[in-house]
Amino acid sequence: MVTSTMSVAGRVQRLVGGVALIVPAMLGFGAPWTWIGIVPLTAGIVGWCPFTVLRAQLARKGDVGAK
Repeated sequence: MVTSTMSVAGRVQRLVGGVALIVPAMLGFGAPWTWIGIVPLTAGIVGWCPFTVLRAQLARKGDVGAK
């Protein structure tokens, strides 16, 4: 089983953002790029985001400012 890499708030933000991008595309008045909402939607559902893992690894090396 994959361990979650994001908080509950992060998951909710990704779910809301993904839906906000996908709905206009599904209704036919969104630009074609709005289908990219599938990425944050999937990350929010699964609870694992590869970009979060990458950021954490880079922060350990000192390459990215970590909070």
